[in-house]
Amino acid sequence: MKKNVIALILGGGRGTRLYPLTKMRAKPAVPIAGKYRLIDIPMSNCINSDLNKIYVITQFNSDSLHRHLASYRFDAFGHGFVQMLAAQQTNDSESWYQGTADAVRQNFKYIQQRNIDYVLILSGDQLYRMDFQKMIETHEKNGADVTIASVPVTRDRATSLGVMRIDEEGKVLGFLEKPKTDEELEHVFTGENFIRDRGYDPQGREYLANMGVYLFNRSTLVEALEKTNYTDFGKEVFPAAIRTKKVCVHLFDGYWEDIGTIRSFYEANLALAKNPPIFDISTPDAPTYSRMRYLPASRFDDATVRQSFIADGCQIGEGAVIENSIVGIRSKIGKNCVIRNSIIMGQDFFTSPEEDAAEIAAGRPTVGIGDNAIIDSAIIDKNCQIGSNVVITNPTKVQNTPELDFGMIRDGVICVEKGAVISPFWSLADTLKEKRIEA
Repeated sequence: MKKNVIALILGGGRGTRLYPLTKMRAKPAVPIAGKYRLIDIPMSNCINSDLNKIYVITQFNSDSLHRHLASYRFDAFGHGFVQMLAAQQTNDSESWYQGTADAVRQNFKYIQQRNIDYVLILSGDQLYRMDFQKMIETHEKNGADVTIASVPVTRDRATSLGVMRIDEEGKVLGFLEKPKTDEELEHVFTGENFIRDRGYDPQGREYLANMGVYLFNRSTLVEALEKTNYTDFGKEVFPAAIRTKKVCVHLFDGYWEDIGTIRSFYEANLALAKNPPIFDISTPDAPTYSRMRYLPASRFDDATVRQSFIADGCQIGEGAVIENSIVGIRSKIGKNCVIRNSIIMGQDFFTSPEEDAAEIAAGRPTVGIGDNAIIDSAIIDKNCQIGSNVVITNPTKVQNTPELDFGMIRDGVICVEKGAVISPFWSLADTLKEKRIEA
């Protein structure tokens, strides 16, 4: 175990690109794969890499994230911990975090404790599985000041990522964000030989993209932030370090997805349910950890389920059809419902018969999805009350809408916001027509 490494997981800003999923929660607290949250991915990577000193930095809508992380416990004699570092006024700073680098700067006192040699900087909104010990080995072997995790990508994908220019030894010489022209792409071209020489099959991938995973010598990180007013790692700290320090790449050849938009979140979730999955959420040697919940097994009453994840504590009604979907914890789905290509995030609680009766008496549907509902290509956030015979589809392929009573359409994905109440026989298509919203 590397006892001289601390991990800093950056919780991100307002998460505007994932809105409305971030309307009431921090980005790392967004549910994924039915029973996990985004924060569980970097947390699990740390635990599986024998790194147990972890700080999580956040400042927006962090209540649910605090509650979730409180369940992580380490051996009392192993000196491990998970600590939230929310923005706060101190004698050194009275402002909100101004960016990723500024967030670390405002928490210098945690970095400058005894017996810390390396600082691992991670993002809270990526889906991947990595052994960080191998990255530490690469860092020490190269005698690097900074090591950047990089993933090989094709020319097409390189145009939407930050791409690095390296020498034959893997030292980073330059960095270009989202290269578009032939000249820019040629400038950051790596070629297949570098990848092949390190034991990986290039498969047509000739560029190295920045994964946003950084390993710093502590002294290098402190110097970079104390002597500048840089606020962002990717745009300022990293390019500046290339000019004055030894910055090397650590090659990673596994699945990696940056979940930064509604569309990428939607597609990455559904890909988990494929058979075989593009990314296996849990493996015997590197499980994905999460908050412990004591839930019963899910119940199916003559339902049809194809290529889908069904989490714990669900009740699936008779005649329901679920295809290519994710159904989250405690979901309640009525009889004869049809759910396709959708993410149902589930519920934070079970309701009693008395509570259901009170909702009905007040003229509202109960928590869950009512009988005969049809849902296609949608994200249904937690604790929604969706009545019977509701139709949530987007037949005219509207790509974006303003925020409406139910939520909104973003990147072509229907997003029903957390706690939304939708009356029986409601139709999204009719609502869009009434409001004259077209593709």
